[in-house]
Amino acid sequence: MKKWLIAFSAIALLLTACGGENEETTEQEKETEENSGESLDVDKGIFNVDITLPASFFEDSTEEEIIAGAKEQGITEAVVHEDGSVTYTMSKSKHKEMMKELGDSVVSTIDDIVNSGDYTSIKEISYNKDFTEFDVKVNRQQYEEGFDGFAIFGLVIGSTYYSAFDGKSGEDLQIVFNMIDETTGEIYDTAIYPDEWESEEEEQTAE
Repeated sequence: MKKWLIAFSAIALLLTACGGENEETTEQEKETEENSGESLDVDKGIFNVDITLPASFFEDSTEEEIIAGAKEQGITEAVVHEDGSVTYTMSKSKHKEMMKELGDSVVSTIDDIVNSGDYTSIKEISYNKDFTEFDVKVNRQQYEEGFDGFAIFGLVIGSTYYSAFDGKSGEDLQIVFNMIDETTGEIYDTAIYPDEWESEEEEQTAE
């Protein structure tokens, strides 16, 4: 999977994950704001969440597009840094909403892969609570000879974005895929992302 496709898909996920109207301020937040006479921005860390995403998530997107997209989704602020990384500031309620919808999107992707009938070599996908490890049971021969593996890339992107918004970064941001032969029940291959992407890019560069 080429890097530009990863970035494009990640941005598309961000812009569609939290559609709809901005979430209303909770009664507790309203009461606190009225009593203190201060805006919620002053109580940073109490009601707000800052999330910084790497530049690779935003390739082919301009600063104006990033900021406009964030505003449309009810994110309080988006700051594009010199290195291309972006810091989002949002209310805790908005962050909770985004995490739920990103998680629902991952589960929906899994359901589509397993049950749509489009990826017949993939028989079952199980996963842990924070979507950082997946066991994918397949008809190995059919899977390796066909193109069903492309379906997994969408799942990689969705789970990577979930982890990033969950606060994971650097070495902590790793998504593990264990490929299991349905006949033997044994793991025959393990792929760790984003390491897998980096290895593929190095191989392409070497060629």
